[in-house]
Amino acid sequence: MIGAELLSSTSLTFGWLIYLPVLLWAITRAPWVELFSDSRRQHLLFGTVFALFLLWLVRRDFDTGVSYHFIGMTAVTLLLDWPLAIVGGLVAQMGLVLLGRQDLVALGVNGTLLILLPVLVTECVAILVERAQPRNPFVYIFCSGFFAAALSGLLCLVLSLTLLWYDGLFAMPEWLEDFVGYLWLLLFPEAFINGMIVSALVVFSPEWLETFNRTRYLSAPWKDDEPKS
Repeated sequence: MIGAELLSSTSLTFGWLIYLPVLLWAITRAPWVELFSDSRRQHLLFGTVFALFLLWLVRRDFDTGVSYHFIGMTAVTLLLDWPLAIVGGLVAQMGLVLLGRQDLVALGVNGTLLILLPVLVTECVAILVERAQPRNPFVYIFCSGFFAAALSGLLCLVLSLTLLWYDGLFAMPEWLEDFVGYLWLLLFPEAFINGMIVSALVVFSPEWLETFNRTRYLSAPWKDDEPKS
C-alpha cells in the first residue's frame, strides 16, 4: 500500500481513471437480485469483507510511507466472483480510510494495485483452468488458488516498485538487486494463505465457491469407466 505523499498527481489521477470505470462496471455486473434474495450469499459477502478488512489491518507500516500486508483477493475472487470481489474490496478499503490507515486520495492507485490486479489475474487463471476442464480438484486448488495468488503478489510488488521508481518521490533501497531473493519470503505466505482457504472451501463447502464446477470436479471418477449399455 502506497501513501499519497509518494505519488505524483499524474499517478494519482491515472489510478482513479483506471479504478473508477472498472468499479462502476463491477457494480453493474454484480448479481444484486440474487444477493438480496439469498441470505447465505449476503452472509458470505459480509463475512468476506470483514475478514479482508482484518487481514489488511495486519500490516507493517514503514516510515517511508509504504505499507506491506497480505492481499487475499485471490480467495475472495474465487469465493464471490469478480464483480462482488471488487465491490467487497472497496468496502474494506473504505474501512481503512475511516480508520486513517489509508489515504483517500491514493485510493485509486491502491485499489488498482491491490484489488483490480489480483482480481484480473485470478479471473484469467480461472478461465484458463476452466477451458482445460480438469477433473482433479487439486488442479483447481493449485492453479486457481496457490499459483494465482503468487502471481498476483509478484505483479503487485513489481508494478508498485516500478510506479515508485517512475514518480521518483520514494528513495529506492540500496539492496534492490537482492530483491529477487526476498520475493520468496513475500510470495510464499500470500500463496499459502489463499491456497489454504481455497483448499478448505473445496473440502468442506464447495458450494460457496462461485467459480468451482462441482458437477465435474466432484463427480465419481469410476462412472466414466463404466461401459455404456
